[in-house]
Amino acid sequence: MLSWDEFHAEEKPVARQPQPAAQAQPEPDTAPQEPAPAAPAPRADVSAAAEPAAEYRAEPAEEVAPDAPAQSAPANDAVARARATVAKMDASEGVAELEGTAGRVEVDEKSMINCRADLNQLVPFKYDWAWQKYLDGCSNHWMPQEVNMSADVALWKNPEGLTEDERRIVKRNLGFFSTADSLVANNLVLATYRLITNPEARQYILRQAFEEAIHTHAYQYCIESLGMDEGEIFNMYREIPSVAKKATWGIEYTRELSDPKFQTGTPEADKALLKNLIAFYCVLEGIFFYCGFTQILSMGRRNKMTGVAEQFQYILRDESMHVNFGVDVINQIKLENPQLWDKEMQDKATQMILEGTELEIQYARDTMPRGVLGMNAKMMEEYLQFIANRRLAQLGLPEQFKGVSNPFPWMSEIMDLRKEKNFFETRVIEYQVGGALNWD
Repeated sequence: MLSWDEFHAEEKPVARQPQPAAQAQPEPDTAPQEPAPAAPAPRADVSAAAEPAAEYRAEPAEEVAPDAPAQSAPANDAVARARATVAKMDASEGVAELEGTAGRVEVDEKSMINCRADLNQLVPFKYDWAWQKYLDGCSNHWMPQEVNMSADVALWKNPEGLTEDERRIVKRNLGFFSTADSLVANNLVLATYRLITNPEARQYILRQAFEEAIHTHAYQYCIESLGMDEGEIFNMYREIPSVAKKATWGIEYTRELSDPKFQTGTPEADKALLKNLIAFYCVLEGIFFYCGFTQILSMGRRNKMTGVAEQFQYILRDESMHVNFGVDVINQIKLENPQLWDKEMQDKATQMILEGTELEIQYARDTMPRGVLGMNAKMMEEYLQFIANRRLAQLGLPEQFKGVSNPFPWMSEIMDLRKEKNFFETRVIEYQVGGALNWD
């Protein structure tokens, strides 16, 4: 076998052979043609470094150019049409098509809805709190695969690992949440983002939509890891009445707005948007999620299904910020459009929150027909009424459930409701990247 030095010693003489060989054995059909030597020239490039430069440059580059189709052939029809279109473009026509043609944006021109200022100009910020929430959301980034599910899998597969009531809770909650976050994401993409006309608020909405995708991914990851019947779990929103009613209630408030032809700008349309925001931020994310989160987190506190509980803990942190952002947006719209927040609208908002609370109480009764995990349906009812009072207060509406308190004080250790401060009360920023969280 040749050594490395011997290999190079044998290689050098061979490297000088291609050019004489090419001259000694010309192809019959190409030999008479003058430009022919230009074609094989690149193949001699490997050995050209050892040859004098004059030998490689014997023929000028200009003689090769006529043979190159890209250089000499006339442009085809598609290229010609593209060039002609670009040559005729008038930039002013495109600018006129953009929503808002007021030129450079001043802060006072910005508004949460019905804004005519250019939506593509992110700065100057009018709502610093919206941008800050976007930054906080980015700092909270996490992915489902970061959570170890091996202990959950072993416990779920063990016939003695969980009681039937505990299994019912896990399945019901994964069934509801796996589709609920999809409903929220659809509403954000098809309605909310299009109709909110503030770029910094839109920036957070984009982040929220991505987080909803992560949440749906997390539920799917849990379902797949545990080997559940995916058809059963993902169809609960059609087949289980207590789950189906919640989904139906939410869809009712997005059906009109998801129509691409829907536009704000009239009192009726603006109120429809406001009702949508209350439905999704204050009820779907602000009430419908709390029974299930409390149940799963209580399970985790008992060292059961700790992987699922950890996923829910990350999700709850995200959802808390979603609610805070939504409340800020709603209150900002109220400030800028006080005519929308009339007695009729206030009564409607109150009614929506009370309807959502009743639906979640029914869900609690369905998922907990008996006491389990240190809680029961009656305790959950009081907790949900406590949450409902909180949502009403955030919108400046009177509380409807007198004398209720939080029967699960440990929930405040995980997601302290006192930290649910919206911009109009105070700003609390106590978030960190998911991997750095301490779950004590």
